[in-house]
Amino acid sequence: MAITRLGPNQDITAAKIAGTINFKNLIINGDMSIAQRGTSATGLTGNGYAIDRFRHQITSAGTWTITQSTDVPTGQGFAYSQKLDCTTADASLGASDRIRMMQRIEGNTLQSLKFGTSNAESITISFWVRSNKTGTYSWSANNDQNTKLISASYTIDSANTWEKKTLTFAGTDSPSIGIDNTSFLQCSWWLGTGSTYSGGTYRSTWTTLANSDEAAGQTVNLADNTDNEWLITGVQLEADTSASDFEFIPYDVNLQRCQRYYQKSYNIGTTAGTATSDGIMLGIRGNGAFAGATRLPVVMRTAPTLTIYSNTTGASGKVRNAETGSDETASTNSVSDNSFNAQGTTAGISNVYQYQYVAEAEL
Repeated sequence: MAITRLGPNQDITAAKIAGTINFKNLIINGDMSIAQRGTSATGLTGNGYAIDRFRHQITSAGTWTITQSTDVPTGQGFAYSQKLDCTTADASLGASDRIRMMQRIEGNTLQSLKFGTSNAESITISFWVRSNKTGTYSWSANNDQNTKLISASYTIDSANTWEKKTLTFAGTDSPSIGIDNTSFLQCSWWLGTGSTYSGGTYRSTWTTLANSDEAAGQTVNLADNTDNEWLITGVQLEADTSASDFEFIPYDVNLQRCQRYYQKSYNIGTTAGTATSDGIMLGIRGNGAFAGATRLPVVMRTAPTLTIYSNTTGASGKVRNAETGSDETASTNSVSDNSFNAQGTTAGISNVYQYQYVAEAEL
């Protein structure tokens, strides 16, 4: 597609960029370019996040490392992928054991799907994937009430080769997904599971959820060998009956979209808990009470869970008293989606505190 260049007297408006960036992709960080928590997470055996917005769920299915990898499809414009690497194997998964990657999409961003109406849009999920382990994998999506489900298989045909996969489903006139900050659509990529989740049949249309149909027919257990790895990038979910080219958005916009769910005062490449004054925040306690507030750079989905760190020692739950030069137990107040107060325990007339923070408001 040709690039449209604006003249010196033209305004950059939404109408003028509509042909190039429509925010058609309902997945956030589908190019795996944002990794605020760090570019590598090791020893993973449970639930959590590594690459921004992508949640891993591991239930008695080995031990894993997740990294932001530079192994990407050639000539597609991607700089990063997400790599899951098995480090402790589990060759025999129990019935309810599972490993999957997922993203929960906030209801506020789903209105364009028109779910719950007779005009419900079809959706298409597309992504690039590579693994040493060929075979049948599963993808599924369900609403936050766990009442409706769609699911399908995709096949990795050639080992260690990037392949693009596309799945399309009709929309649903029931139920709707709430247009708010608590409802969501959960999209899951299954990498291994027992019969509890794989013993049923795939759902090409939205029907009543049954666990056995989420990963129906999955034959691959990626946890069965420490040589196994699985990489993904270019994830796009859109309202259409076919996949369009991946929609690249500017790095800063992508970062801000991720910061609605997770943000930190540290520099992007600095791990939380590092003893550093880069990005330092200040809190003031005046006459024993809170004074002033820390403004969050991006309004979060909801009032976040906060972790406060001493900038000098890196200790969690601590602030640094700038006057005494010692750590004090941190306390917070007036926590909202766009600001909070933090202070220590010294109830002086005026004390200045230094600290770092991590704020999380994931679905």
